Amino acid sequence: MWHPLPALADAINAARYTQPTTRYAHGVLGDAIEWGALEMTLASGRTISVTLPENRVFEDLAPRLADLDGDGAPEVIVVEAEASTGASLAIYGPRGKITATPHIGQRNRWLAPAGIGDLDGDGYVELAYVDRPHLARTLRIWRYDTGRLTEIAQRPGVTNHRIGEDFITGGLRDCGQGPELVLASADWSRLLAVFHSEGWQTRDLGPFSGRTAVERALDCQSP
Repeated sequence: MWHPLPALADAINAARYTQPTTRYAHGVLGDAIEWGALEMTLASGRTISVTLPENRVFEDLAPRLADLDGDGAPEVIVVEAEASTGASLAIYGPRGKITATPHIGQRNRWLAPAGIGDLDGDGYVELAYVDRPHLARTLRIWRYDTGRLTEIAQRPGVTNHRIGEDFITGGLRDCGQGPELVLASADWSRLLAVFHSEGWQTRDLGPFSGRTAVERALDCQSP
């Protein structure tokens, strides 16, 4: 893929949530506070703020920056929830929202991001999240291409969040054999790696015994 480089002044250097709000009473991340706006700081020093309508919030810990289209400048990846249809994974740029996954379809239904990168070696960036980590416990993987997201894989039986925790468990690692998503089994008994090798595969990494085990796994050590 080849893309023209953006003007340096238009590149996003940082992003944060602002305008704390209690208008979406879910509390999945441990408190009743969500966010009503996203602030992006550009390389020029200029800031851009996106304010959501009253029926939406950013139900998230912090925005994530990643270059999804290979143009040298990052996009911003967020969890955006709607009052009646729940969460979606959304992508923003300096000019506003670029695209998003469909909302889950019901109020107070959430998703937990799991990793962003070229997960299958095809030259495109994939975005992975666990759909309803407390209920459906299903990994969903989406490919980003020319401003659109296409779902390419699902794997049930995994999770990466417990209700009330103010962190997401696991993440993305590369221990020399390609990218792997580190997740927990649906019953929190095992740590798992999901990776692509002639299809999507799952490998057992050992027992889940808390955050230290997860950190060791992400650092390519035995948990």
